[in-house]
Amino acid sequence: MTAPLRLAFMGTPDFSVPCLAALIEAGHEVVCVYSQPPRPAGRGHKLRPSPVHAFAEERGIPVRTPKSLRKPEEQQAFAELGLDAAIVVAYGLILPQPILDAPKLGCINVHASLLPRWRGAAPIQRAIMAGDAESGVVIMQMEAGLDTGPMLSRTTVPIGPATDAGQLHDALSKAGAKLLVPTLADLAAGKITPVPQPEEGVTYAAKITREDAAFDWKRSAVEIDRLIRSLTPYPGVTCYIRGEPVKILAARPLDKKHGAAPGETLDEHLTIACGDGALRLERVQRAGKTPVEAEAFLRGFPLPAGERVETAAPASA
Repeated sequence: MTAPLRLAFMGTPDFSVPCLAALIEAGHEVVCVYSQPPRPAGRGHKLRPSPVHAFAEERGIPVRTPKSLRKPEEQQAFAELGLDAAIVVAYGLILPQPILDAPKLGCINVHASLLPRWRGAAPIQRAIMAGDAESGVVIMQMEAGLDTGPMLSRTTVPIGPATDAGQLHDALSKAGAKLLVPTLADLAAGKITPVPQPEEGVTYAAKITREDAAFDWKRSAVEIDRLIRSLTPYPGVTCYIRGEPVKILAARPLDKKHGAAPGETLDEHLTIACGDGALRLERVQRAGKTPVEAEAFLRGFPLPAGERVETAAPASA
């Protein structure tokens, strides 16, 4: 291994924690962690530190949680750390140029897509939603543009026909942590030549909103399945059975010919007619209940063929 580097780590969610753990395990000197400020959580709305914040504190690493890095005093405090590099993994704040310029090796970002595809906030969800066959991690040198910096290394991760966003999140998080340490060592040793991103193939992964979960049974079963998988576990896709909200946690598209109206059940097994094909719901969750397999759901909520499953809440009386 090369000599330990003096680093800052900048990250916030669960996705980032394995990368921080890998740097510590590799013997690097993580002198400071930057994370988003604690947020109200739980019934009491008490301030809860982010997963990265909590992980760093457990290991005795100082944590800073500025709301912005645009103030000169924040930029000076960052520069005074005397860093070899800053590692940025799903941090959530824009880094101004003085921050990008402060470390000797710059700011290094671990991004969960095969850039230049899916620059932006939600690359994991958008890749599944679009039907991509694979995703991956790119480690890049950061610059002022949104995920536009030159690439240092990359690795691919397949997206299977049943892969949901939670599963892909975990796979990419592990892949990024595994790739980070050798990439950083090669960069410090001058063994890497940064490669500019291709100008072709750029797509943007807009932030996920609740509106993304809206759907219509007139769409194909394949499209609806991708939507469900892309939004599982959060925010989830909900249908309404006899007026009751039921979250769809897993489903399977069927190449099934039918003459039913979209949204109509085709049998007693939660198979629902779509504009093209049909979708069999395999795992669901009623409001306030635990997730169950479709078979268990139907034991307490039998649905014959010909029932209507809605995609929007019924109008209040």
